[in-house]
Amino acid sequence: MAAPATSAALPLYLAMPLLLLLLMLVQPGVSVRQPPRPRGEGSWHGAGAYPPTCERIECPGFEVVETGNGYEVRRYNSTTWMSTAAVEDISLVAATRAGFLQLFDYIQGKNEYSEKIEMTAPVITQVSPSDGPICASSFVVSFYVPKKNQARPPPAEGLHLQRWGSKYVAVCQFGGFVSDSNIGEEAASLYASLEGSKWSSAVDKGRSADPTSAYTVAQYNSPFEFSGRVNEIWMSLDVEGDSASI
Repeated sequence: MAAPATSAALPLYLAMPLLLLLLMLVQPGVSVRQPPRPRGEGSWHGAGAYPPTCERIECPGFEVVETGNGYEVRRYNSTTWMSTAAVEDISLVAATRAGFLQLFDYIQGKNEYSEKIEMTAPVITQVSPSDGPICASSFVVSFYVPKKNQARPPPAEGLHLQRWGSKYVAVCQFGGFVSDSNIGEEAASLYASLEGSKWSSAVDKGRSADPTSAYTVAQYNSPFEFSGRVNEIWMSLDVEGDSASI
């Protein structure tokens, strides 16, 4: 799958937030290890690439439990996310853009403490697909709260906290830009990769535990980064009765 060629296809952000985000994500003099390219320089699909963004800004820590054919299973320990209310839209890109802008205002100080918070990665979008192509789906967009702010995150109107315990997720990665046309294919590919594995029933149980979220899209890069992009699909795993729903 080729990356979109026009600026209209770029996900998420508007002009001023784009410039500010670029300054946060790109620091002069930082040596960045590029991830492997399973399927060429632009678009690729696989697992095991370390997002270069996480060498520059804070990301949630995780343990890789298993690496399979086209997927890996991770365990995330206790983390905190600031999340929007559900956004109803037919477009994941449009919904993520709207949620991102609300959360970007939040970390710039539009919160009850007027406190600025450092940018983190990834930006995640929890997806509850609609029943048809012209029906609105439900999307919840979240920023990871830095460790130093997790004990007392500033509250803000229209936002709420999600606190994780130990969470297990199946993950596949892909390059290029997230678009409304490729995200369903990537989610279906991850689900197919898990079929027949020991994690297959855990995925189904994870969906039963939280039917409001079929999968989560994780985006790590500024839209100004055209190479070395890493995006992810996460699917909840319910392991031995421990719901990993996100």
